[in-house]
Amino acid sequence: MTMSRILVIEDVAPLRNDIADMLRLEGYEVAEAEDGEVGLRVAADFHPDLVICDIMMPKMDGYGVLEMLRAQTDTRTLPFIFLTAKTERSEMRKGMGLGASDFLTKPFENDELIDAVRARLSQHDSFEQVAQAQLIQLRESIITALPHELRTPLNTIIGFSDMLNAEADNVSVDEVREWSGHIQSAAHRLNRLIENYLTYVRIQALLRDPERLARHRAQVTAFPHITTEHQAIFVAQRYDRTADLLIEHGEQAQVCCAESDLTKMVDELLDNAFKFSKPGVGVKLTTQLLEHNGRWCYEMSVTDYGRGLRPEQIKTIGAYMQFDRLIYEQQGAGMGLAVAKGLCEMYLGHMHISSTVGVFTTVTVHLPVVM
Repeated sequence: MTMSRILVIEDVAPLRNDIADMLRLEGYEVAEAEDGEVGLRVAADFHPDLVICDIMMPKMDGYGVLEMLRAQTDTRTLPFIFLTAKTERSEMRKGMGLGASDFLTKPFENDELIDAVRARLSQHDSFEQVAQAQLIQLRESIITALPHELRTPLNTIIGFSDMLNAEADNVSVDEVREWSGHIQSAAHRLNRLIENYLTYVRIQALLRDPERLARHRAQVTAFPHITTEHQAIFVAQRYDRTADLLIEHGEQAQVCCAESDLTKMVDELLDNAFKFSKPGVGVKLTTQLLEHNGRWCYEMSVTDYGRGLRPEQIKTIGAYMQFDRLIYEQQGAGMGLAVAKGLCEMYLGHMHISSTVGVFTTVTVHLPVVM
């Protein structure tokens, strides 16, 4: 069985050595670092399974270390235990908001540390197993759903174009208009599927290339209320439901997100809202600047009053997973929410879905802002 690797980042040498010795006695492979900057360099080479890190350190504090690790794809879910002499709840909230797994307040007993390490490693193993199962499900969905989604519009395009070709001398103008309309609709559907697939692949590629990802994250949308409103109206027109669209803007700020990606998020969220709600029923878009988990962010929410999602469906949002297809036979590969979620997380934001079946669905996106 492979030993778990643990990185200990602590500027007080005696305490750091004691923790490392204690962990080695328990059978763990341990690396040490005297401050945050050194810790990040060691983490890049050591590839730890868990990090134990002091908060108050010179050069870079524990919060900075955690933020840097959470920004990298290969360390984004790494278990992270803070060591702190501070007991204020505000400090704990800040750490948990950044993604800390646990806290140990100095001084602590040896058993406390070992129990925390074992618990977090075990929890991470469980998460990894779930992630692997979801990956298998994703692959199966790709194998089964994607070919169908590609063939359906292609069959429509081929079928009606064959009819036009064979009956060119006999069909009326109205028939040409009707058949070409079917071809155009199917072509748009196919184009959307390809765009979503390419966007999904682009997200995965950027997450594996830290340098390109950093340059991408440096882009901003200067006037998000204009971008979101313009795209929302465009989607409403696509469904001939401009009367159903309600838009509310609060205070605004520059958003840390490329304008094209913000546009794509709005497009996917509004498209789902209109697709899964009936004409004549409102769809609401709201945007505002607010404080969330101690930081200012840009919030965008889209609410529809359609069929809704069950809790288990929300938990398994992913590419090529369209829910209840056999019941509703709704067009689309189920990639819309997955693409929007991926774009949001690529910019260190997050997406939350709340829903009641048969009543409503609200998708809320939080993105960093330039202050």
